[in-house]
Order: sequence, then structure tokens, then C-alpha cells
Amino acid sequence: MDRRDRLIARARQGYRLAYGVEPSRFFAAPGRVNLIGEHVDYNDGYVLPCAIDRETIVAAGPPSPQTKEKLFEAVALDMGEMASARDSFDLLAPIRPGDNNWQNHVRGVVQALGRYGHKVRPMRIAIAGDVPIGAGLSSSAAFGVAVALACSDYSGLELAPEMLAKVAQLAENDFVGCACGIMDQMAAAASVADHALLLDCRSLETLPVPIHKSLAITVIDTGLRRSLTESAFNQRRAECEAVAQHFGVKALRDVDYGRLLRAEPDLDHTLFRRARHVVTEMERIEPVGVALARGDTAQLAAVMREAHLSLSDDFDVSLPPIDRLAQMIAESLGDAGGVRLTGAGFGGCLVAVARHDAGPAIDDAIARYNADADLPARADLFRPARGAAPIEVG
Repeated sequence: MDRRDRLIARARQGYRLAYGVEPSRFFAAPGRVNLIGEHVDYNDGYVLPCAIDRETIVAAGPPSPQTKEKLFEAVALDMGEMASARDSFDLLAPIRPGDNNWQNHVRGVVQALGRYGHKVRPMRIAIAGDVPIGAGLSSSAAFGVAVALACSDYSGLELAPEMLAKVAQLAENDFVGCACGIMDQMAAAASVADHALLLDCRSLETLPVPIHKSLAITVIDTGLRRSLTESAFNQRRAECEAVAQHFGVKALRDVDYGRLLRAEPDLDHTLFRRARHVVTEMERIEPVGVALARGDTAQLAAVMREAHLSLSDDFDVSLPPIDRLAQMIAESLGDAGGVRLTGAGFGGCLVAVARHDAGPAIDDAIARYNADADLPARADLFRPARGAAPIEVG
């Protein structure tokens, strides 16, 4: 039994234990790792994530004949004791936030579907996943998109990936309280297997970018956890919006580097540094995309190093242990690949894109780091996966 089969079995068992019957349908949405373009999505720029082979699976079925058919019921199998991880709400009444984040992801998705004019049928779901939580691999987007897909399919809505992403983002913005952009949800909804996803965060146009067969994607979990709604994420977004307002534009996408430099004397130093990261990060998208397609690891090493330093120095979302680990891995890899902080920061993961035979160099750097680290880091290889889809289960 492989990883996905075990996850499906867990979702099926959790559904049976919660509701006493078999689920009728299964749905999946993956986590993602962002290869380049950090903190660019909410600035309307281009980003280059890829989905990973870790996912959220939703088992779904009809409402109980013994309960009111207006109820939506959910159980989250990764959130502790069964009794404390169950939720139900009335689809005919106003949907209010619940007591914790997982409830609000579910309630927020159903409420967002309604705001977009879509009616959700009463149903029961059980949710299981293996995307690491709080590691910067977007477990929240996988959760939201998987629930949105389950609701769409079960209710006969047949929503496109773009709409699933918008629904999950609206839920996270309004019900969960994180002012995230659209990148994570689009990666979870629309990715193509064995490709990165070039995404225009303004138009939501996408282009699959092939990842050369010589390259491997390694995610290094630093062990440092963070919560986006409790971190400075929302503050960073507000700072970027303040700079855009200074220039009289919709978003920092509309400001080029020369214009930003000319305005430096008129900007608060912190705001200038935040904007400098975003503007220069957008310039790194194309060279990384070309390097991925060609397997050019020297180019990846150079550009990903620039990106990490920019996140650390200008955007202030790294931490000293993460900087140290990134430097050790970069030195160990040399021109065999690149490494940088991925995700929103304040903890989480590094991503390395390197030759397949460079794994021992990454492992060696991590072992040396762990020798005196307070929290040990660990590395996992991830395969670029497809976006959200129903699962055919026998």
C-alpha cells in the first residue's frame, strides 16, 4: 500500500467511524512548494510554484437520513480527538466562524461558494492529509481546495480550477483571517504533473513549465513552525500596499526597479526594502523558469541565493538558524543546485532544486547543521504533482 492508498484508507475509515456508513466519493488537492516568487502573489506579480505529492483527501457522502437535510457535517481526522474535530452547520442559516481554523476553512469555503452564487447541497465529509502543517508547504490551501472541489462535485457545480482557487482564497481571507494571495490555491487547483506552474496573479493565466528530468526537488523542514495569522504576514502585505499607494498604482507589479530606486529618498527605509524585495523577486521568475526547463543548476544556484538573501535582508521573514542552514546547503551544493527559503517565512522550509545525484551533499550539510541545532532539520524529496481532482476508488 503506497502513501496515497494509506491516506485514502484513513479518510475512508474516519468517515465510517464518524457516520457509520461508507463514503461515496473521494477528492484530493496537493500542497505546494514555491520555487521562486515569494510574497509576490498579493502584489499581482508572476510566481512559479509546483504542486507536491503530499495532499489533503476528502471522503464525501450524502447527509444522514436521521438528521435535517439542511446540515453540512465535517470531521477533521488530523485535529485530535474525534469529538473535538467534528463540526456541523445549517446551510439555510447565516454561516458564522467557528472556534478554530479547520472549522473556518470548511465553513468559509461553503460561505464563499454562496457568495459566488453557488448552492451547496447538504453532505457529510471526512478530511485527512499528509501535507506538513505550518511548514510553508500550504497545507491550508490543500485543505481549502480539496473541500471546495468536494462541494463543487457533490453539488453538481463543475467549477473550474480557477474558481476553486478563488473560493478557497476567499475562505482563508475572510474566515481564517490570513490575507494571503492566490498563488497557493491556484497551485493546489491547477498544477500539471512534472511541471512548475507559471502563474500571473493578476489575470490568473497559467503556463506549465517543464522541470528537467535531471532535477530533483528537495524540501528541507527546518523544524521551526509558525502561524500566518499570528505572524507578521499581514503586516508585510500592508507595507507593500503602502508603497503601491505611494506610487498611485494598484500593486507593486506596476513598479519597476528604476522607478523604485528614484523614489528611495521619499520612502521610509523599511518600506523601500520591502518593495525592493518584491520588485527584484519578480525579475527572478524568468531566469528560474528557463533554468528549470534546461536543467541549468548553476543558474539556479545563483538566482535562488539572491532570492534567499532578499527574503532575509529586505523582507525580514527569515530567521538566523534558517539563514545558517541555507548557507551550509548552498556551499555544499556549489553549482549543482540552488536553495532558498520557501513559503511565507517566519519558520517553515527551505527548497533545494538540484541534480538528482546531489542528494548526499544536501544530507551532509543537514547532518552538520543538526550536530548543534536546537531543532533538527530533515529533508524529503517531492515529485511535482497534478492539481486537485476526484479520485477513483474501487
